[in-house]
Amino acid sequence: MLLGREKEIILHLPTPIEYLPTISAELGIELYIKRDDLTPLAMGGNKLRKLEYLLKEAQEQSATMLLTLGGVQTNHGRLTLAVARKYGLKGSIVCVGDYPGELSANLLLDGIMGCDVWIKGSEAGKSDSQVYDEILPGIIESYESQGEKVYFIPIGGSNELGALGYYECAQEIAAQIAGTALEGARIIDAVGSMGTYMGLFSAIINEELPLKLTGISIMPYADIKSTALSYYDRMRDRYGLSRQASGEDLELVTAYDRGAYNNACHEVRQAIYYMAEKEAIILDPCYTGKAFAGLLEMVRKGEIRQGEKVIFLHTGGAPGINTPHHRIEFEKEREHFIHVL
Repeated sequence: MLLGREKEIILHLPTPIEYLPTISAELGIELYIKRDDLTPLAMGGNKLRKLEYLLKEAQEQSATMLLTLGGVQTNHGRLTLAVARKYGLKGSIVCVGDYPGELSANLLLDGIMGCDVWIKGSEAGKSDSQVYDEILPGIIESYESQGEKVYFIPIGGSNELGALGYYECAQEIAAQIAGTALEGARIIDAVGSMGTYMGLFSAIINEELPLKLTGISIMPYADIKSTALSYYDRMRDRYGLSRQASGEDLELVTAYDRGAYNNACHEVRQAIYYMAEKEAIILDPCYTGKAFAGLLEMVRKGEIRQGEKVIFLHTGGAPGINTPHHRIEFEKEREHFIHVL
């Protein structure tokens, strides 16, 4: 039990921390990777850590359906559906965005698992949250009128309960590196809906773990530190955490978000190629690829020091490579490696 909350055990922990020798030698740092992509269910990913806690609460409430929100190719949505199916529940995702015109990537996996995905196009003059507020009640009501008891999970599983998955992960990393030269290493993770970062941050400062944390934002925020501090205050209030936090405690990097969420970027694809060619690890174009591209620039600019020990958190998401607007660009740049005889 963590901070008074039980979970449903889904994962086989700990996930490994691997040394990346070739990239380390080329960059002049000691680079390791935490393989949270190597988790079970529907091609894996980090959201399963959050879903262990969210599923338990859904079971306690006798829910028959897990329903969540996300982008049209949401990794979190895919894994929410996977958990629902594995544990005998129905699953559904409500999305705001454009239908890509084909069933591929995460959308295809959602369909293979036999779950509903509701897609509503963005509307001029309305934020995505406004569109969600308009369509979500009717969709939930339609399921409940059919006898379902819906357990609602926010975007990314990023609430106070979901963040416990990464509070626990920070403790796991600390245990893995205890007594080694990695004590005091910097963890780098991609920051989207912020639940992963906030779980790590909350544990590091409250448990006094020998780790530093840098979050690289993968989308624009109006005020990322205010958002993070508000999230932390909710964590602190809910779980009685002893430590207060200020903006000075947060290292959140916004220089490498490339201007939008899940946009196709040449620099990100180059970072994905680099990791694949040097270490045979596949990153995704929305989260880990963008964060790793930021890491590479931070090394070049001296924002990550030569010789520094870094643990890069691989949160999964590889199905996103097959999202049409990303896949088309990968194909253009890599088709010269294919030789038809």
